[in-house]
Parts: sequence; C-alpha cells; structure tokens
Amino acid sequence: MRIRSARTLPAAVAVAAAVTGSLSWAPTASAQSTEPTPSSSSSSTPRNAGEAETGGVAILKKDPGGDVLAGASFTLLDSAGKEAANGKTDAQGQLVFNDLTPGVYRLKEVTSGSPLHDTVDDRDVIVTPGVDMPLTIVDPFKDASVLLKAKDDKTGKLLPGSTVNIGSGEKTILTLTTGSDGTASGKLPFNSRNGDFWVKQVKAPEGYEIYKPSKTFKAQPGDPVTVTTTNAKIPLPTEKPTDTPTDQPTPDTPTDKPSDRPTPDRPGKDEEAPEPSTVGAPASDETAPIAATPAPAGSLAHTGADATPWLIGGAGLLIVAGGGALFATRRRRTDSSTDDGSVES
Repeated sequence: MRIRSARTLPAAVAVAAAVTGSLSWAPTASAQSTEPTPSSSSSSTPRNAGEAETGGVAILKKDPGGDVLAGASFTLLDSAGKEAANGKTDAQGQLVFNDLTPGVYRLKEVTSGSPLHDTVDDRDVIVTPGVDMPLTIVDPFKDASVLLKAKDDKTGKLLPGSTVNIGSGEKTILTLTTGSDGTASGKLPFNSRNGDFWVKQVKAPEGYEIYKPSKTFKAQPGDPVTVTTTNAKIPLPTEKPTDTPTDQPTPDTPTDKPSDRPTPDRPGKDEEAPEPSTVGAPASDETAPIAATPAPAGSLAHTGADATPWLIGGAGLLIVAGGGALFATRRRRTDSSTDDGSVES
C-alpha cells in the first residue's frame, strides 16, 4: 500500500456538502472520544465511479468556541502501524486524505497548530470505498498550570494546610490544599480564550485566621498562574489586654482604705476617753511623764508635745522670780548694814 497525498477539500465539494446536509451528522472528535468512525451512509460524500475502489477522510478542525484552526498536523496510520498519509489543516481548518484503500486507520494529531489549544487523543477511522468521510475534530483549550502558595503575613513563611476553591462565575472548578512545603499545584481548565477566575480560602492553616474575602485574577489557556494566600496568626490568650473590668479588685477597695491610715489620727468613739486624760494631767507632774513616756508607734510628732513650751516658759518665770526675790533680799540686808554703820560714826 502506497502513501496517499493529502489535498484540500475543494470549495465546490464543501458547498455541496453544506447543501445536502452531509456535515450535519459528521462525528465530532474530542479528547475523550476513542470510538471508531461510523461506516458510510447515504449522506456521505460520494466519489466518482472510477474511484469507487478507494475512499478518503475529510477533516474539519475547530476549537470549543467554534473558530477554525489552521496549521494542525495529522498523521494517518494503517492497520499495520505504517504511515499512510499526513498533512496540516489550511486557513479554513480543512484537511482531506484521499485515495485510501478501504479499511480501519488510526488518526493521530501531532500538533494543534496553536499555543492555546491542546491535541486530541488518537482515534480509529473507517475508510469506505467511494466516500470521503467527513470528520470534525474539536481541539480543547490548554489547561493553565496553577501553583498555590500559603504564607504567613508577617514572616512570609510557607504554611501547610491551606485549602482554597478556584472557580469562575458561580461554579467551583478546582480545589487545592497546600502540603508540608506550603504549596500545591493543579490544572485549571478553560472553555474560552480568556478567563476571569476567583479564589477563596475555605480552610486556614492551623493557628491562623481564615482569609474571608475572595480574590480575582485573569488567565489564558496554557499560562502558568501563581495564587498566593496570606494569613495572620490567631492572637494568643496571653496577648489580650489585662485591664479588663473583671480583673480589677473592686470588692477589696473599701476595706483597704481605713487600714492605710494611722489609727491615732482619727480615733473611734471608744478611743476618745483616753486622749483628754493624757493632755489634762496636773501641771506639777507634767514634766516627768511627758519626758518618760514615748510617743505611740505610728502617731504623728505633735501628739503630747504641744504643752512642752508652756512648761519650759513657766519654769523660766519661776527661776526669774526666784532670782529677783533673792536679789531683793540681799539688797535689803546691805541697806540695813549701811544704816547701822552710819549711826555709830
């Protein structure tokens, strides 16, 4: 069996197929499809009578959004695993393998021809005589590679045990939990050329407060994306303020005030009787008890000492009076002696 060349589906054939509705039933290829192509039917594109001994495959290449993809490379392998044909889609996303011996072939997409799109899995196709079997293949968008990091908001230390949901709109697409190294990775699928996504933390690392707000980010198919969450530590009980109302010793305040003041300054009713007895002692005996009796412990310095200047003053007056009396007595004696002498002479 010789390798057949690939040719572009003529415009006239494409128009005829659109008119007859041959593309309306065309099997759709996808990354999950491994089913063999159905056998020919009355709606397949007929070939010329002279070419009835051979068949072909007409490929139309698209993406999930319906846009045609040019430059996608395909290889067709026969039942023995040998290459029977190869080629790339044109600007209209079309590629035709013709002049093929009827039988089962293996279709392999080598490249998608786009940095945003991935290739589909290999699949079997059945070539029937006299028919170019139409086949539509949809290349999915490439997944974005997501790297999740959880960090301490103060030190930047990577934290294990952070779980986040990543989604678009109202749908959660991916859930990741950081491991022992504080990171996690996953694949974020796309259904368009651009995507708006959100990330929300649903479980915080142990000992940390959960970060409640959602964050948003943009990404394209095939992009590497890094998502970082930061968490603050839960305050420890010892770090809370200690001047709370419950900690103040309010019940003990009234009982402590009287004990802080000396008792002799403000005596009670029972202590009023002894105090005047000390101050009103007889004047003749005041000097000895006042000098011999020490002030009570804790009392102020003026207690019992206010009478001392009066006593000293009184003693001084007595001394002066005694001195004056003695002087007067001596003078009278002197005067008497003088008078007696004068008479004798």
